[in-house]
Amino acid sequence: MWRDKWILLVLLGLLGLLQYRLWFGKNSIPDYVTKQQEAEKQALQNANLVQRNALLKADISDLTIGLEAIEERARNELGLIKRGETFYRILPSEEE
Repeated sequence: MWRDKWILLVLLGLLGLLQYRLWFGKNSIPDYVTKQQEAEKQALQNANLVQRNALLKADISDLTIGLEAIEERARNELGLIKRGETFYRILPSEEE
């Protein structure tokens, strides 16, 4: 009879130690949840970077292959015009 109680107490003690380690020890459930959230956050950041890299690759391809992109950039950013073109600048009225 004492032996049965002793085995039961030892098993309950082991169960308690395992539960403690599961909930509060190293690599516990809260640690797992935290790491999982960090992984999801990193995956989202990686997806954004992949998209940005794809846009940059397309821009590089445009700049190396197409002169049209260079011309468009020069016109928009630097205000350049081609030979034979006439540049007209329309100013807003001063009555505003």
